[in-house]
Amino acid sequence: MVEVANASQADIVWLVREDASSGEAWVSRCVTLGEYLVAKEGSEIVGFLRFSRFWGRVPYMEMIRVLPGHRRSGVGTALFLAWEEAMRGEGARLLMTSSECDESRPQDWHRRNGFTETGAIELPGLQSVPEVFFIKPIA
Repeated sequence: MVEVANASQADIVWLVREDASSGEAWVSRCVTLGEYLVAKEGSEIVGFLRFSRFWGRVPYMEMIRVLPGHRRSGVGTALFLAWEEAMRGEGARLLMTSSECDESRPQDWHRRNGFTETGAIELPGLQSVPEVFFIKPIA
């Protein structure tokens, strides 16, 4: 059974290792601000969701990652649903996420979870392909 909770200080070492693109300072900042959720099976962390707020107010799912041995078992969906419910509880009416345009599996996952494509931007020097953005209205 998967349990989803806000990440704690005790999770930082694991998050730094598994969310390698962020670095310790950023991971610590996000944990302090409550911008990480972790999924656990027993005492083992098997996935995480990191988010921020676009324009300081629209919840934006920056990264969702499930360890390879736990994929396709509902861990990602559990993380997403817990985040969606938390954002709804904070009064959010819209969620955002994105992926690189050549990442078909993540895009399919976003669509299965109710997101629709809303546009793309090119980020020369940062990415070799455009970033596709998705939104999901919530009530």
